[in-house]
Amino acid sequence: MNNLQSDQQALKRVNGQAWAPRWWAVLLIGLALWVAAAATMYVTRNIILLPTIVLLGSFLVPVTAIAWYLDHDASPSLSPRRIVSAFIVAGVLGLIVASLLEFWLVYGPGTIGMLKVGFIEEFVKGAAIVLLALGLRSYTTRDGMVLGAAVGFGFAALETSGYALASLFVVQGQQLILSLPSVVFTELVRAVLAPFGHGLWAAILGGVIFHAARKGHLRLTWSVLAAYVGVSVLHAAFDIFGGITGYIVISIIGIVPLVYLWVWGERSIPFRGAARPVQMPV
Repeated sequence: MNNLQSDQQALKRVNGQAWAPRWWAVLLIGLALWVAAAATMYVTRNIILLPTIVLLGSFLVPVTAIAWYLDHDASPSLSPRRIVSAFIVAGVLGLIVASLLEFWLVYGPGTIGMLKVGFIEEFVKGAAIVLLALGLRSYTTRDGMVLGAAVGFGFAALETSGYALASLFVVQGQQLILSLPSVVFTELVRAVLAPFGHGLWAAILGGVIFHAARKGHLRLTWSVLAAYVGVSVLHAAFDIFGGITGYIVISIIGIVPLVYLWVWGERSIPFRGAARPVQMPV
């Protein structure tokens, strides 16, 4: 136990200094910079500031969530490098692969189309979690949740930046104009929803995937399939039932298994006995 605590402290500090910034500092400084950039563009109409506004607004909440983890519960098995890779690389590749699959498999809007989108995007994120887990020496439920959240937040940040850019173009009458208020509103709404969307669903799926591991190997079990179907349906419902009431209800439904996994994941839960880290032979 002492060795584990020492490893966690070593992950957090390098040469006596905290290696990761406090999550609240990331949030407050990033928010202040985003507000300053948006206000300056509003006053000056300088479109050069637009990428700064889009990127800061899209990445602020996801990066804050990752910083919170690194500041609170660093794992000796799950390195910061792997988490950052999950956030950036898996986020980019996941968005690209999901876009291609949706282009080939989703035909038009509607309930069926939304369900397909949910199943496609959660499948892509689940595959990214499995690939990024290769090489780990142990699998614990919480590590799976953190890795999944990193993948999901990376996906969400890039998706939000796309929606923000798309909302920039507004048709008024017969003219196409650039609307900064539309960009700001889109980023604010998606920033509030970010912790209850892609990050939450991928965290649940990642936790169950790691929880089902045996003898140092990830396995495809009924619990993993059930979690995949569950988060895919939640994803689709989030898109289908818009509005504040729908978002709140769906978010609460998703938070329940998330908290359950985080609190009880390493103990006895219905689809598995006592879950302990499995050490692979060196």
